[in-house]
Amino acid sequence: MIKRTITKYIQSCMKQYFAVAVFGPRQCGKTTLLREMYPDFSYANLEDMNIRALAKDDPNEFFTRFPEPVIIDEIQRVPELLSTVQVRIDTNKKKGQYVITGSQQISLKNTVTQSLAGRIAIIQMQPLSIPELKESGIEFDRDVQLVSGFMPFLFAEKGHKPFEYYRNYVQTYIERDIAQIGAVQDLMRFEKFMRLLAGRTGQLVNHSALSVEVGVSANTIGSWLSILEASHLIYILQPWYANRSSQVVKTPKVYFCDTGIAAYLLGIETPAQMQRDPLMGNLFENLVICEALKSRYNCGAEPNLFFFRSSKGVEIDLILKENNLLSLFEVKSGKALNNDWTKNIRKFRQLFPSYINDQSILGTVIYSGDDYASFNDFAYINFHNAGQLFIPKNEPFVLDF
Repeated sequence: MIKRTITKYIQSCMKQYFAVAVFGPRQCGKTTLLREMYPDFSYANLEDMNIRALAKDDPNEFFTRFPEPVIIDEIQRVPELLSTVQVRIDTNKKKGQYVITGSQQISLKNTVTQSLAGRIAIIQMQPLSIPELKESGIEFDRDVQLVSGFMPFLFAEKGHKPFEYYRNYVQTYIERDIAQIGAVQDLMRFEKFMRLLAGRTGQLVNHSALSVEVGVSANTIGSWLSILEASHLIYILQPWYANRSSQVVKTPKVYFCDTGIAAYLLGIETPAQMQRDPLMGNLFENLVICEALKSRYNCGAEPNLFFFRSSKGVEIDLILKENNLLSLFEVKSGKALNNDWTKNIRKFRQLFPSYINDQSILGTVIYSGDDYASFNDFAYINFHNAGQLFIPKNEPFVLDF
């Protein structure tokens, strides 16, 4: 099994809290990791019809069969079980007794926090990261990585076909998760919506334009976006702005949790297709955004990731906010150094000098070429090494008395 960076953070939370909830997209490796970390825990999978019925009908008997410490998989299938967990926590008061997983959190996150407020740590887990693959001796070039994505199943052994895997992944998601929640009446339109959304990867979310193409209302588009976000299949990147100035675009951008899913939805089957596809640059940006997100989540840090776009054309692909100061990043799929790539960072620094992180470089370009610590006052970092740029610089404050 590929070593997961988030392991250390999970272990830390288990020592501090009575329960830990690990959320993330289906098949990102939650169950595999947790069962390897805690092999002596009881294990209950609520996808199993009989176990699910027991949890619903007789929760006390459920915990007789699956005594603490216990891993409860896919809690969204029986969220009412959390009330019993709360009672048992308050009776026992022993740390690290419950590990809960969920792959779809429509209303679930609120249920967890309401039932177990102050008793549980909520952890966001993502698919594999480039550093995790690299540590296992797996390193692909840009186009292979974009098509392959990062789902652990594909890297458990050689010989898997990414396009085939993601086709099954998407179909299972639509027919199982989406059909189960009953929030989507027309599954064919929803699949069309997903394909159109993949074509807008890294672009501003325009509900009205999508509604016209899909044939549903703009409110329905908003609801479907919320479903995808709650299922961890997309990530909504919010804009940064210093104030409420009308000159700043405040519409968010959308990215998929895995480039392999987006590539499948776009019909891109091979690295050769990826290289010539007009959306390759957007998917490369998607990859970098996700690597930044994984670095933050794996350390237990808030994402604090943004982009910037003004009505006058100044645009920054990615902004990291730490200690109320900003680090600026441009994302380019090319391999050659290019001074034009940094012009927007220079403009942004002139517009908002008081917000900029005091650093030796003016900003960073993440691209497909070699690493340069400084080129014309900017760092150029290969995308394989981008994740390290977003690891929190400071240790979190610990209350000591």
